[in-house]
Amino acid sequence: MVDISPGGALGSSATSDIFQILRDGRPRTRTELATLTGLARSTVALRIDSLTKLGLIGPAETAPSTGGRPSSQFALRAGNKVVLAVDIGATHVRIAVSDLTGRPLSEDEAAIAVTEGPEAVLSWVIEASDSLLTTAGRSHGDLLAIGVGLPGPVEHSSGRPINPPIMPGWDNFDVPAWLQAHFAVPVLVDNDVNIMALGEREVAWPQVGHLIFVKVATGIGAGVISGGMLQRGAQGVAGDLGHVRVSRDNETLCHCGNTGCLEALASGPALAKTLGADAPSSQDVVDLVRSGNLDAIQAVRQAGRDLGEVLTACISLINPSVIVVGGAMAQAGEHLIAGVREVVYARSMPLATQHLQITQSSVGANAAVLGASLLAIHHVLSPESVEAMVVDLADATTR
Repeated sequence: MVDISPGGALGSSATSDIFQILRDGRPRTRTELATLTGLARSTVALRIDSLTKLGLIGPAETAPSTGGRPSSQFALRAGNKVVLAVDIGATHVRIAVSDLTGRPLSEDEAAIAVTEGPEAVLSWVIEASDSLLTTAGRSHGDLLAIGVGLPGPVEHSSGRPINPPIMPGWDNFDVPAWLQAHFAVPVLVDNDVNIMALGEREVAWPQVGHLIFVKVATGIGAGVISGGMLQRGAQGVAGDLGHVRVSRDNETLCHCGNTGCLEALASGPALAKTLGADAPSSQDVVDLVRSGNLDAIQAVRQAGRDLGEVLTACISLINPSVIVVGGAMAQAGEHLIAGVREVVYARSMPLATQHLQITQSSVGANAAVLGASLLAIHHVLSPESVEAMVVDLADATTR
């Protein structure tokens, strides 16, 4: 049901009110929109005209006739405008040009280490993105916003990475300004695991209001969704589980400078170090587990137990109904998750785990790109952004 209470979904301007109704993709007539908003049909017609000129909506199929002339219907034009999604990982960059539902129209990726620095990585993003826009048959004028995920702490208000442990040269770098100098659209930047949480929930758990997405890869972090909203915390570092100390170890040094951190014991590089020459990389660890190597299976199972210890505290604090484990090490399958379940179900309160699901990511590597697109879409299609576009259109018309 549409919220028409004061301050609700329809508490803003008439144009954005109408657009928020049409965002679900369902065609509606002017009469239906007038009834839902309480606006006069003449006002609805003017607002529809503005949204059509912006390219956000357009005519849909004609509604069945009830005796007179069939009524025209209008719906979201998801493919008219696009957003750019950028997933920057420790050793990769994935990008996509997506329509306004998050569906990718063109995609690209490259093996680029984040340690190459912001200018090298973002220069590749710009060059590849221009190519993808051309491939998708779109121009800079069709681009509404950019969503970016980074593998480290991000000050959400500014979009700047802050003291990111595995991103030398990125500290306080103005990522939005660098991209806006070329694209001139809003740039939204967040921690990569936050956007993965958005993508996973959108595809696999759309009705779940309380979810923790845990990424286990080069680093370890969590995206926390509570009450249907992504929780970033005061400075944007909510969910930074990788640097919580694990009780079984007080000696292993972490790159953050502390000892016994979860990331120093259970991340991909940590497991590779534990297994030595047999597994020089995280992917080698996964391959050994899949081949049935007992040492690798035991190491991954223990990593799951360590992760479960930290998650037990999270469960008591957040009380999620779903915990999703993703990232490169999730490819080790049930061995990692079995370790998590072993500790969580043993140490958590029965009421908290009665209906708790702990599962592997079903979206996989695409979660971050989808989440980055959603980050951009939710911003640019918000009531405030739509109203600003309408005002700009009116100003341009009167010049």
